[in-house]
Amino acid sequence: MPDSHLSEIRDLHLFADMQEAHFERLIRASYVQNFPPQIELISEGDPSDFLHILVTGSVDLFSSWNDRETSMATVRPISTFILAATVKDAPYLMSARTMEKSRIMLIPSQDVREAFSNDGQFARAIVDELAQCYRGVIKNTKDLKLRTSLERLANYLLRQQIRSGGGASFTLDAEKRRLASVLGMTSENLSRAFKGLRPYGVQVKGAEITITNQADLEGFAKPNPLIDNRSP
Repeated sequence: MPDSHLSEIRDLHLFADMQEAHFERLIRASYVQNFPPQIELISEGDPSDFLHILVTGSVDLFSSWNDRETSMATVRPISTFILAATVKDAPYLMSARTMEKSRIMLIPSQDVREAFSNDGQFARAIVDELAQCYRGVIKNTKDLKLRTSLERLANYLLRQQIRSGGGASFTLDAEKRRLASVLGMTSENLSRAFKGLRPYGVQVKGAEITITNQADLEGFAKPNPLIDNRSP
């Protein structure tokens, strides 16, 4: 692994304050692998053998039941997944697959749990990250349960606008079929929702979004930091 990537991993909040000896032991036990797009990395229900760190690329976390499938989240560099299963030594609750060519570091879960027991700073960082993930789940659940599909899409567009720099025009970060799944809709409902936002200044051309009336869209969406602020 290039030193730049290793440095970025060391700088992750999870590892930043670890004792050097414990961090080096984790790195020695780990390995890095390149994966092509659409490769299933883990399957829900399988034992959590590794903690995964996405170095480059992107990963879709998804789940399935009774011949139905839904996207749960998108992982982007540089970040870990799925930490809770590793700490608990429990089966994965989600599956994961690459969305594009991706480089991933795999750290044996047993070594992560050993470091958790031996390194207080690492243990505190894990608790902090798990707490952040929990709060993210609560916000996402509130979004799904308290808002209509039109309101969910409107607030998603406002969040994506901020992530893209705040300009009136920006590009969706997911293809529309997957976006519909993330927002708890069918593709047909998503298409109708985009049409329903036209009176509020939302123009759609493929993956390009233009907001022509910011005040109207925000007035309809009523963004709430206790739902829409996806930081801690």
